[in-house]
Amino acid sequence: MDNLNFCGRTSAIWQFVGYGLFALKILIPLIIIILGIIDFAKAVGSNKDEEMRTAAMSILKRVILGIVIFFIPTIISVLFDLLENFTGSLDAISACETCLLNPTSETCEEYISDAECARNPSACSGTVNTEG
Repeated sequence: MDNLNFCGRTSAIWQFVGYGLFALKILIPLIIIILGIIDFAKAVGSNKDEEMRTAAMSILKRVILGIVIFFIPTIISVLFDLLENFTGSLDAISACETCLLNPTSETCEEYISDAECARNPSACSGTVNTEG
């Protein structure tokens, strides 16, 4: 495995971005809920209908943004499928897709391990240092 492709060599970066997407999928709904509660509390406290409508529109916009965030992995998957149909093979970029969409998978960890072994073959030679 002396000539890893770009995605294989950079699999740790793709995994990091994948963890970021995973975190966003958790944080965005929490932020939407917290900001919605704050907006409606302010609107109810003011007793003005216009502020209630403004708060409702604000929450609607945030929910739409949250839904878009949830569709990012689906969009990425569709893009990779289109690329596979165009090129005929997805082998060269499978590490990118795997680590981006499923950063906790064993396959992604194997890509990272293979890349590390390619950078530092002595660390993966399987020999045990018996000195000292």
